[in-house]
Amino acid sequence: MIGQRLGYVRVSAIDQNPERQLAGVPLDRVFTDRASGKDTNRPQLLLLLSYARDGDVVIVHSMDRLARNLDDLRRLVRELVSKGCRVEFVTEGLVFGDEASPMAQLLLSVMGAFAEFERSLIRERQLEGIALAKGRGVYRGRAPALKSWERGQALARIAAGEAKSAVARSYGIHRSTLARYLAAAPPARGQ
Repeated sequence: MIGQRLGYVRVSAIDQNPERQLAGVPLDRVFTDRASGKDTNRPQLLLLLSYARDGDVVIVHSMDRLARNLDDLRRLVRELVSKGCRVEFVTEGLVFGDEASPMAQLLLSVMGAFAEFERSLIRERQLEGIALAKGRGVYRGRAPALKSWERGQALARIAAGEAKSAVARSYGIHRSTLARYLAAAPPARGQ
């Protein structure tokens, strides 16, 4: 049975260009996530998993675009192959399907382990850099979602009885961010 050629693309940041990952690869449909690969709870990946059918070929730029850890990588490939799909990784030049050889399975494990190891090294260096910057007093962390005067306005609106979800939406922030501002706010006079 000849199926569709499905592409999966993942970029971590909004400003990254997903187009380059599968440029020039003929595809019938592309599923693109703009999310971290730290877990597999990504909308387009979940849609791909439910959409893929027997005979489809799932094409991914590289293993680290599909999963960041070996367990997730192996599980996703196994799930797609069990549906009768082939999985192709362009960068690594690996193909997995029913006929996958023991050597291909070994390469999946080894290459996936290297990708996971590389990610942990990057994270370790990032944390070391942050610690050094904090020591020098130059690390400020993430910029606040709202300026101080906006926080004051938001708190006043909530004190006046406006719904927290409506206030959060009006500032383009998540309700949990607003909740953190409320928790950090000094108590109102008379309390």
